[in-house]
Parts: sequence; structure tokens; C-alpha cells
Amino acid sequence: MKGEKISFMGIRGAVFAIILFVFFCTVSVSAGFVVSEFCPDTWLSGEGDEYFVISGSGDLTGYYVTDNEGSARFPDNTVSRGSVIVAQKAVDYESVQGEKPDFEIYNSDPQVPDMVRTGTLKMANSGDELILKRGVAVIQEVAWPGDVVSGEGRVHVYSDGVWDERPYYIGQSRFEPETFYDVSVTVFAAPDCSYAKLKDFIENSKSSLDINVYEFTGTSIAGLLAEASGRGVDVDVLVEGSPVGGVSDEEKNVCSILGSAGIPVLSMATENGVFHAPYRYDHAKYVISDDSLVLVASENFGETGYPSSGTGGNRGWGVVAESPALASYFEDVFDRDSNGGWITEMTGTNGVGSYSVAEAGTGKFLPESFEGATVTPVISPDTSYLVGDLISSAEESVCIEQAYIKNWSSGENPWLEDAIDAARRGADVRIILDSYYYNIEDDDDNDEMAQYINAVASSESLPLEARLISLESGYLDKVHNKGVIVDGRLVLVSSINWNENSPSYNREAGLIIDHAGAAGYFTEVFDADWDSSAPVDPSTGHIGDVSGSSQTDELRNYIAAGVIILFAVLYFVRKKES
Repeated sequence: MKGEKISFMGIRGAVFAIILFVFFCTVSVSAGFVVSEFCPDTWLSGEGDEYFVISGSGDLTGYYVTDNEGSARFPDNTVSRGSVIVAQKAVDYESVQGEKPDFEIYNSDPQVPDMVRTGTLKMANSGDELILKRGVAVIQEVAWPGDVVSGEGRVHVYSDGVWDERPYYIGQSRFEPETFYDVSVTVFAAPDCSYAKLKDFIENSKSSLDINVYEFTGTSIAGLLAEASGRGVDVDVLVEGSPVGGVSDEEKNVCSILGSAGIPVLSMATENGVFHAPYRYDHAKYVISDDSLVLVASENFGETGYPSSGTGGNRGWGVVAESPALASYFEDVFDRDSNGGWITEMTGTNGVGSYSVAEAGTGKFLPESFEGATVTPVISPDTSYLVGDLISSAEESVCIEQAYIKNWSSGENPWLEDAIDAARRGADVRIILDSYYYNIEDDDDNDEMAQYINAVASSESLPLEARLISLESGYLDKVHNKGVIVDGRLVLVSSINWNENSPSYNREAGLIIDHAGAAGYFTEVFDADWDSSAPVDPSTGHIGDVSGSSQTDELRNYIAAGVIILFAVLYFVRKKES
């Protein structure tokens, strides 16, 4: 079987609670259990979805939780096999989290067993405490403010003896990294062959397609999905419900096309101020087919990301990976995100919606396939740190192609600083940034970032340079890529932008591919873009000739040589005539 999963620690992210990943094997001592997670300040009216999680393995008889005003005791002979979720009301918890808790304090669901309650136990938003006891022995005390500072919708997680390792919010997952081996991969580039590859991917799907994409405006792609549904493929679509600028008329037309084919379009968004989406934006871009194939890319489902002509679109990267185990991992992510109170159905325009499926043209770069790759998913915000780890591992080279690079609230971009540190270690670091007008028109955009990078390189004599892509030929509309290549072997293909929001608060998806052939493919694409990019002066920020720096420099040399020869010929002719 291709893509057999070999390793990684922790439990799978399909579990809907955020759980402590350090478990205890016995309750022979009183410290066998801990409160590993709780959420006192919820969004749901009445706050019936408040909950806490007890982590540990063994018999919970005699254990109870109190706030010194009321208490909730586990029924006798309750056995924990790792963790137990206790909600105020199971019905409210399920409506937000998408699954039932193990116990509820106040009876609302006959299918969920009740805790043995005494008095009133509710976690006050502004300040309260939870005390885990066994008999009269105090096992653990948690107070807020104090141990944690509560916030609306914020989930507090206890891991490695520390609360709130990251700012979780209701509904967010806690996926751990997993690595998959012996994976077959097919890599492709936008705009050259992205539509052709996606069309092939959809048309060859036999049983199921699960799609998560930030924006879906491509009617031709919608037509492909409608035809897939017509031949019996089960199609599910999840999009961002509140994209920047709002839902476009084009996307509403897509919803009409899909709806007419019996395909509902689910959206992740806040509805009526009651349920809040767990992520600032659902910005991921992936497709799962037949429980065995995963397509991950940097591009949205529109004409710029997947142009049928193969030109005049965004520069982006994509990969199709064949691995049932990897597909299962992404199914867990998809199932986690497409359930909960924040999910609504996006409606389309009135009527059926019109489409025609375009034929696929191709540009310079065609898809290439490779066997035996090692693949690690990157899921934001859960495992975004893997991007920094990837860059920090560089020994020889780093190639970075990004729509933009922004500083974080700390004043620096940590991934950029990782790249600069790689240059300080002697690695050759090249960075391509977009030059579309809205990425260079303000005072703190890509041109200023490139100037900063080149100034650091100049002052420290580092093998480091940033350039702005050329868009004059019309071959590319802009750079929308979010890609990294390290040491000619490791490649990141992802939706993760280089700002603070994307890795920290968005749902994003990517793959780190360990394979020299795949890396070589994207290096060839990167080199072509590098050769047609403009240098940025480290002192003035002046952008060089955007028609292509290397080609332009070579042309200038030829012109200069020609002028010198011409003058020499004229000199000797005149000298002879005289």
C-alpha cells in the first residue's frame, strides 16, 4: 500500500476536544488525573457549552470537580482511557463542537450520562476556579485570572505543565505532525498546468471528493464537479463564509451551479452573532479524492489560479499525493472543520447558474510524477511551526517565493529571520516577492521588504537576495505562491501566507515533500521566475528593470559591446580616410 503511515506521536486530531498529550497510566497515586483543558467563557447564549476535560487513565470513582459553590462528581465505576469531556449541557456543547461530550452537569440529552451534581457549578467568565479532588485530597487547582486569563471563546490547554501554550478558541483542533512514507506525488505549477491537472483529478475521481477552498469562483471547475456528481461521485464543498471583500457574484453563481447538481456548499462563518468560526479565515486549499489522493495547492478555485489557457494567471504551486493514510489525515481535518455551529450553507443566485467546461491548455511547465516521497502535512495553526523548522534546517540553499512578507506584531517576521540566519550559516538564500500594484503601492510593502532584505545582505556580506517578479510579459498576473525549497530536496507547497494572521489564526493546509525530483521541478520553476525578476537596490529601494534582470543584464552587455565595436570601427574608418 502506498503512503503507509509509519510514525508520529500523540492521538489523531479527529478527537474534537483539545486534549493534554501527556497521559498517566495509573490512579494508584492521587496525581493520576489533571484538568487538562477548560473553556469558561463561551459564545453560546446561556453558556451551556462550557466544558472541562480531565486527562488520565484509570478509575475515576471518588473524583469530583468543585468551584467551592457547587460540585460535579463522576459516577462510580467511571473509567477513563485517556480523557473525559464534561460539559454544562451536552446539547449545547454538541451544537458547537460537532460531537457529544462524555458527561454533562445539567441534564439536556438522555444519551449522555449525567455527573452527580451538588449545588450550582458554573464557570464564571470574569473569574473563578476549578478544584479537582478525590475525597478530601486536592489534586489540582486552576484559577482565573491567575493561572490563566480568560477571554470570550478562549479554550485553555494544560500541556507540559504550562497553561495556554497557544491561544486556542472554541472549535479549533490540535493536530499533531505525522509523516507518511513511500508516497507517490505529482507536482504542478500555476498557471501553466494547474487547470489541466485539477480537471484530470476531478474527472478521474470515482467515489468521493471533499473540497476545502477559501474562494470558489471558477464556473468551469464547478461544472466539472457537477458532472462528477452526475456520475455518482459524492461531492462535499467547504468554503470561507466571509472572505475579504465579501462573497462575490461569481461565487454565488458557483453555488447555484453546485446546488442545482445536488451539491451543498458549506461555509465557515459566524451566524447571527451566536456561533463564531474557530478560525479568522478558512484559507486552506485542498481536495481529497476516493480516500486515497490529496491535492494541496496555493491557489483558489478561480480563473487566476486555474486558468484553462495555461497562461495569464497566478504563479502558484500544487501537488497531488497518493497515500490512503495521508488522505485519512486530511479527512480528519475536513470532518473537524465542516461540523459545528459555525457551519452554514452558502446560497447562490436565483436560478440554475450557467457554466461550460473549458478544455485544458498548458504552458511551459507540465506536471511531473515521482515515487517514494516522504510527506509531512502542515496544518495551521496547529503545526505552522514546521515552516520555521524547515527553513532552520537549511545547510546549502533556500528558495522562497511569496505573495508578500509582512512583519509580525513582534516587529520581525520569524520565518524571514530564519532565512536570514540560514544565509549567515552560509546557505544561498533567494527570495521572490510579488510586484502587483497593491503589493508595492504603499510605504510598507514588498519593495520596502526587499530593500530591507538586500540591505541586511549588503551590510553583512551574506549570500542573500530578494527580487520582485516581472509581470510585463502577461504570462503571470501576479505571484500568489507560498512556497519554499530547502537544500534542493525539501519543498513546502501550501496556502500559508507570510503574515502573522495566516499561521497563527487561519485554517491553512500544506505539505512538506522530501524528494529530490519534486524539489528539482519546483527549483526549475523558481529559477525561471528568478531570471525574470527585478533586483531592488539595498540603499535606495529602486526597482531595477522589471523585464528580467538576468536577461536584461546580458542584453545590456551585448549592447554595450556592440556600441564599443561600432565606435572602434568608425574611428578606424575615419582615421583611414584622413
